[in-house]
Amino acid sequence: MNLYQNKFEFKIVIVVIALFIGFASLYYTNVLVQKLVAREKEQISLFGQALRYTLDRENEQPITFIFREIVRANNSIPTIVTDENDNILIDRNIDLTGLNEEKKQLILEKELLKMKEEFPPIKIDIGGNRYNLLYYRSSDLIYQLKYYPYAQLTVIAIFGLLTYMAFSYSRKAEQNRVWVGLAKETAHQLGTPISSLMAWAEYLKTEKRWSEEVLEEIEKDVYRLEMIAARFSNIGSQTALVPENIAVVLQEIIDYLRPRISPKVGVEILNYLPTQTEVKINRYLFEWVIENLIKNAVDAMSGAGKIQIEMRLSAKEKDLFIDIADTGKGIPATKIKRVFAAGFTTKKRGWGLGLTLAKRIIEEYHKGKIFVKSSEIDKGTKFRIILHQ
Repeated sequence: MNLYQNKFEFKIVIVVIALFIGFASLYYTNVLVQKLVAREKEQISLFGQALRYTLDRENEQPITFIFREIVRANNSIPTIVTDENDNILIDRNIDLTGLNEEKKQLILEKELLKMKEEFPPIKIDIGGNRYNLLYYRSSDLIYQLKYYPYAQLTVIAIFGLLTYMAFSYSRKAEQNRVWVGLAKETAHQLGTPISSLMAWAEYLKTEKRWSEEVLEEIEKDVYRLEMIAARFSNIGSQTALVPENIAVVLQEIIDYLRPRISPKVGVEILNYLPTQTEVKINRYLFEWVIENLIKNAVDAMSGAGKIQIEMRLSAKEKDLFIDIADTGKGIPATKIKRVFAAGFTTKKRGWGLGLTLAKRIIEEYHKGKIFVKSSEIDKGTKFRIILHQ
């Protein structure tokens, strides 16, 4: 079974097996407890009969054997013998070591209450219309067996949790190694053609057969390729965050993307930030996030609609909010929580990695947050980015 492709089925199997083991253990232990309870009840009944004969003063026949083999044989079941008025006469198997008489009496009274709640007493007729009452409760072994399955289930649950965490960590670590390796290799592979393109751009300038506008756009694309290589190079590396004017950064991204997206898509920037507001970001990676969100918005609108980017500070001015809204087809409520999952995509083509990368860049590298703030079918979606000041 491929655990990654069939992870849901795998989890169901694990849960079913764990529940079977737990309930089987609970059932078997409960059977043992019931058998031990019945055995102790028989034992205490025999103990009561022996005690009655021991206390029978009219019985002159020596009963040392009964006293030694039956009465003293009870060395595990806590018992208390009282008169008909519940005055304590004898106690056995109750730890009273090192206690004064007052504390002993308090403990015996508490034990007597427990015994009354657990089992009815055994009446011991001692003659002359007089009787004693033999109270008892389950031995410590019974209590241990009662709670053993719960302890066992707890251990199974902890073990299962640790196994799941180890499995998840191993999977994430493997994914991280693949991400980092792929990113580094991509940056390396882009290096040579970028250098070549830069040389060709310089050559075209000397030829003077190309318009300045065309050359300017070529230079922009070469610069963009350099930035893409820098982005991939930053993946998996210690990322430096530098204070940047966020409004300027966003405006430059939009200026670059405008001629490269459908002319039927309008882009509006609403800046409610104080002048020269700066926040620490890695420009290469942050621009990657914004580009992904805008391109997804364009795709969601099928190349026609409106994108609105709004920047503002939080009420306490500790956080910076960037909202990116579109007028696209929206995201179904059942899929909102999955949009950042690796491999999730609604497009016919694509790997479903854009939003996954965006989430990692914002949350892992910038220690911020990114989430779907709102979405309505056929009305649009709004993403929010939160960066800490």
